[in-house]
Amino acid sequence: MATSRQQDSRGRKARTQECGQAIVEFTAVVLMMLMLALGLIDFGRAIYEKQVITNLTGEGSNLASRGTDFADTITAVIGGAAPLDINNKGKVIVTAVYNNNGNYRITQQLSQGAYSANSRIGQGVGFPATLPITAVPIPQPKQTLYVTEVFYSYQPITPVGKMLNVLLPATMYDAAYF
Repeated sequence: MATSRQQDSRGRKARTQECGQAIVEFTAVVLMMLMLALGLIDFGRAIYEKQVITNLTGEGSNLASRGTDFADTITAVIGGAAPLDINNKGKVIVTAVYNNNGNYRITQQLSQGAYSANSRIGQGVGFPATLPITAVPIPQPKQTLYVTEVFYSYQPITPVGKMLNVLLPATMYDAAYF
């Protein structure tokens, strides 16, 4: 009988050690999964907000190119940004660029929003406009190009997202040319 008791006590000790090891492994896996889930939440939000901004710029340039007043265009863009707070954390800039035989000039520009950002197209009516190479052939001579730019300050909401701030953009930007 003595031998069977030793085996039982050895078996119990082995099970207790295995239980402790399982708790340590479980804790490590749960922490990694939690960090992955929180990181995915912030990446998902960033992708969603970028998509909203892309849609807003296209809508704004479309409205401006159809003759809508710039103030009404900006109001419509901000109104369509339902989940985003463009007035406090962003900025919308609508610009008209006239092509005078290859000389691109800003003929009208209006902006709204509290975010401190300057247009990447140019500053002010009468000044030269800087267009990306992909947009330069769009306005034919004696035609006007309408550009809507949206800037938005992205802020992660989870601790993991704040640690990954290097990977996530602090300022989201998009522009559409019509």
